[in-house]
This record gives sequence, structure tokens and C-alpha cells, in this order.
Amino acid sequence: MLFEPRSGRLAAWGNALLAGLVSPDEAAMSIVGEDAVHRVEGMPDEAGPVGLTLALGRLRALGVTGLRVALPAPGHPLGLSGPPEFNARALEAEEAVVAVGAAVGLVPEVAEAGPAGDVHVSVTWRVLPVREAPPADVPTLSEAERELAEALREATVVLTRLDVAGSGPVAEAALSAYRARAEAGQDALAPGYPARAVRVLALAQRVDLMVSLAYESGHGGAVAASEMAARAEALRPVERVARRALVAAYNSAVEARERG
Repeated sequence: MLFEPRSGRLAAWGNALLAGLVSPDEAAMSIVGEDAVHRVEGMPDEAGPVGLTLALGRLRALGVTGLRVALPAPGHPLGLSGPPEFNARALEAEEAVVAVGAAVGLVPEVAEAGPAGDVHVSVTWRVLPVREAPPADVPTLSEAERELAEALREATVVLTRLDVAGSGPVAEAALSAYRARAEAGQDALAPGYPARAVRVLALAQRVDLMVSLAYESGHGGAVAASEMAARAEALRPVERVARRALVAAYNSAVEARERG
């Protein structure tokens, strides 16, 4: 339930590789994470799918100097700059990576196979042309941090009012897993990211977790359809702030380099 988009891992470790802070093998292994395999399809001058290590090298050869994250939702093209085909695919996947220095982007296509408990996940990153323009609605880290502090207060008030403030065994398990990961440092970004970005990412994940628990919880007072609609309406602005902060955190390494 901890939101760690694949586009975030690709951008973070890709940026570390482009900055010369990690090896290609370390970057590829960190991007794959718990998935079985990642391939990249549509790379220029490549007839078929290639592995992550080769793809990252090809991106650098194309002139890519950084990778940004987009986390769009209906009515909110967060991090996108066009064209329509890329935006549509990114919206369907709910995430994408946009290159800096070359007009290309990558959208993940996820396939799962196997029984419950032994699911084999493979990811194909589809390379598509993008419009070189400022990404939509991405805040600075400082703006994101201020927004998150207010969103966390709002989320707590809303969840308490709706009687879904993290109660029940499922919620407790999710919160315990989040605390364990945070204490173990597993939520840290790749090398090269400022400490503030790590802090913003962790807080954004915490807010997103609270929103997820509210949507998924079957307990509490929000049971009727009208109450479920009220819950969604109250939490939508909080969810939007969390997504904006996630994008700001993942994109901060690029922003810092562009500021010199």
C-alpha cells in the first residue's frame, strides 16, 4: 500500500546513473526492485526490446541529461507536456518518465502472471516522442513541503470525522509496514538527491497511505453510497497534493542541476 511508482524508481536511479553516482548494473537492479524483469521497447536505432542497462546508455547517447516523473490523473495532467498520444498513454498508466535533453518519454506497461503469492511481474517501458515544454503543475520542493503539512492536517481531520482514521487490522498492518520501511531507510531516494527531497517523499507517501486506507477501509461510518461519495470528495484535494509532492521529490535532482 506504500506508493512507490515505477516511474519514480526509473527517474531516481536513472538520474543517479546520469550523474555518475552509481553503476549501470546498480541502477538497473534498483529500478527493477521486486519485479521479475524490465525491458524497454521503441528505443531509437533498436529493432526490438532491450534491457534497462542498454536503454539507459542509449538515452545518455541521445543527449538525455535527466529524467522527470509524471503522475497524471483525470483532469490533472501532472508532469506532462504533450503531445496527446503520450499524455493519453501516461494517463492510462497513471505514470510516466519524461527525458530532459531529448524529446522522448517512457510509459510502463505492466503484465502479471502466476497464482496469488507467486506473481511474476514484467514491465515493458514504451518509448514515445514528447513535446519539449515545461511540465504541468509541478511545484518546487519548498512549495510541496508546505502543501503537505497542511494536507496531513486536513487528512487527519477528514479521516477522524468519517471514522476511518486508520482503524482495523488491515490499516494497522499497513502503517506498521510503512514505519518499518521508513526506519530501515528503504524510502530514501537514489544518491544525488537532497535531504529535503527524501523528507518530502516520505511525508507524501505517508499522506498517500492515509488516503489509500480511507478509500479501501470497509469499517467506520462511511458505508452508504452518499457517505462514500462524501469521503472521496473530501480526500481528493489531499490526494492531489500528495501526488504533486511525489513528483517534486523525484524531479528535484533535475531541478537542482538546472539551477546550477
